[in-house]
Amino acid sequence: MVTGVSGQDGSYLAELLLAQGRRVVGTVRPGSNVSDYLPSDVDLIPCDLGDHAGLEAVIKRVQPMEIYHLAAPTFVPESWEDPTTVLKLIPEATSVILTAARHAASKPRVFLASSAEIFGDTTESPQTESSPKNPTSPYGVAKLAAFGLARAMREHHGQFVVNGILFNHESPRRPERFLPRKVSLGVAAIKAGKQDQLELGDLGTVRDWSHARDIMAGAILAIEADRPDDYILASGVGHSVQDLVDAGFRSVGLDSARYLKTSAQFQRRKEAVPMTGDSTKARQSLGWTPQVSFDQLIEEMVASDLAAATAT
Repeated sequence: MVTGVSGQDGSYLAELLLAQGRRVVGTVRPGSNVSDYLPSDVDLIPCDLGDHAGLEAVIKRVQPMEIYHLAAPTFVPESWEDPTTVLKLIPEATSVILTAARHAASKPRVFLASSAEIFGDTTESPQTESSPKNPTSPYGVAKLAAFGLARAMREHHGQFVVNGILFNHESPRRPERFLPRKVSLGVAAIKAGKQDQLELGDLGTVRDWSHARDIMAGAILAIEADRPDDYILASGVGHSVQDLVDAGFRSVGLDSARYLKTSAQFQRRKEAVPMTGDSTKARQSLGWTPQVSFDQLIEEMVASDLAAATAT
């Protein structure tokens, strides 16, 4: 069972699980459009994160062996506009799912998609599973609450619950409001002659970008491990926004300096230390090895957006 199966992560996870011969049941928001890239053989069940009775009913009816809880409002800036909803949906839905899983006859293992945002203004870089956690957004606070609850349920009830601390992960399926897609779309539009400039904020911000497919492969390894634990899933290499832009333009043979413009309106608060994940534990304990490099990821995203730009 995969919550949020129609999103970027859910679609890649569904593909990987189906390739293993699994049956995949996924929840989607009622009335939402299902993405074209979601495999057609996923069994879809409309269920909102805020519908506690509905979530419980789905788990009771499906009796899954594994639950991947991916669904959440994920755009960090929007969490400032409505922190109440974020703080209700993320921890409460996690609590409902963990409790329903504990009482289910199938005794499913649970993978909880946590986030690097739980570290916030931490004092260590790269971050490990035990690094100080000091979230600086409502989204990060909500994710940390869910993370802590999962740990508590695991320790108190002996429940098989895994926290996957996911650092930034992208793909051509990433929504357009996220920075890497803004960059890949801008580069594609410029290459296609439909745009003159790419306007961004702070080019020095560092993030640890991986391919979403690699991260979801790690989620499967984590939930199938001998015992439940917390794992950072990240490339382990930090790249600046400037690196991201340069890689995008380089992939289509253009010089970023000719087209890039910075604007104060897109600036975000500066972070104390770079956000880079140390995934040593996942690599050594799970045998997880990312397959797609940073340059390959950006090249894939730009190529996908360029194909769409030149087709219209």
